[in-house]
Amino acid sequence: MSQMPPQAALSKCPSCAEPLESGDRFCGACGYDLTAVPPPPPDHPTLAMNGAVLPDAPQGPPPGTAAGPAHAPAPEVPAGPAAAAVPPASTAAPSPAAPAAGVRFDRVPEPDEYPLQAPDPRVAAETADAAPDAGPVPVCVACRAGRVDGDGYCENCGHAQPRERDHLEQEFGPVAAVSDRGLRHHRNEDAFALGHTALPDGTHATVAIVCDGVSSATRPDDASLAASRTACESLVAALAHGTHPQQAMHDAIVAAARAVDALAAEPATAREHTPHQNAPACTLVGSVVSAGLLVVGWVGDSRAYWIPDDRSPAARLTEDDSWAAQMVAAGLMSEAEAYADERAHAITGWLGADAYELEPHTAAFKPDRPGVVVVCTDGLWNYAEAAEELAEAVPHDAAVRPLHSARVLVGHALDGGGHDNVTVAVVPFPAPPQGAGSA
Repeated sequence: MSQMPPQAALSKCPSCAEPLESGDRFCGACGYDLTAVPPPPPDHPTLAMNGAVLPDAPQGPPPGTAAGPAHAPAPEVPAGPAAAAVPPASTAAPSPAAPAAGVRFDRVPEPDEYPLQAPDPRVAAETADAAPDAGPVPVCVACRAGRVDGDGYCENCGHAQPRERDHLEQEFGPVAAVSDRGLRHHRNEDAFALGHTALPDGTHATVAIVCDGVSSATRPDDASLAASRTACESLVAALAHGTHPQQAMHDAIVAAARAVDALAAEPATAREHTPHQNAPACTLVGSVVSAGLLVVGWVGDSRAYWIPDDRSPAARLTEDDSWAAQMVAAGLMSEAEAYADERAHAITGWLGADAYELEPHTAAFKPDRPGVVVVCTDGLWNYAEAAEELAEAVPHDAAVRPLHSARVLVGHALDGGGHDNVTVAVVPFPAPPQGAGSA
């Protein structure tokens, strides 16, 4: 008669097989309550192939076999070779209809789903009594009842909560943007910032900045966030004071570069655990739309496209700072050959303390028809590289429904594979009058 070994610490979730860490009480992937794992089943008589009890097997049921899991009552099991009580060997007469020998049918069936624990009424009371200026208390996206703790897990069901930057959407005046983690990356290293301001002449300008963190760098998500916010704030302030949009864009890129450079000088966070990694870095692309004028600026391989409403020839407004672009510009390779090379996406320009030399690129255009500017990271244009391809994916009502259009374009990238973070801003041209969009 064999003895079950003592219950060892679980190395993976019994429900979804997700690896666990020592001391975990709940599975971070599916929320399984690890403290409710059933104890080892009691020992049972060893059965011969014909269903009879072997001579050295104890007669009768072992003590304590009547108890089952606390979450479900034990079902009634018909008498037979595998029942809780086994008759003595001398009187055992296996029935022809008995189940096959060696198969256990006395285990309590496990439910397909485990009911969530009822939320603690004290949590609801604390939430209701929270100070108004403390802000809303996060609620679990899985059970919709538990409070989310500081580690990002539900205190009720243990479900891990999505990070705030995994999917972001914003509509600001006439411009909108969407950013998504994608299907393969463990976090979203893209960031965007939107702005809308009045110019000294009474007209208005719309600003969109999109940044893509360099994954091989340290803290790329921090770099993209700092660059996008700094560039947008610099642009809005300069435009409001009457600075020409093209000069304001150049100055904003320089300011963003300084903000990213500063991240490398933070000893408490930047190099504490990774002293040998390189400095935080990101790419940047932005647009300013004012009365009759479209200005774009960029460093790296994030892009801006012009998509007219009548779908007359669309155009790419930026040139990549990348290995592939250099090969094409030098006449060494065709565009198809360059972008098919594994080195195609190696960037030659970026924002960061280890950048060789900062060269902000700016360009100004005066489109003769209405349309939209699509400002995006390579997470989108990897699946619609040519301007004509991207124009086919942009909805025809993009100028009046920019948020919907940004969602459609992010969906286009996810449907194509979503191998990278995806961030898209849609900016109508000309900018609608103030109040035409939702703030």
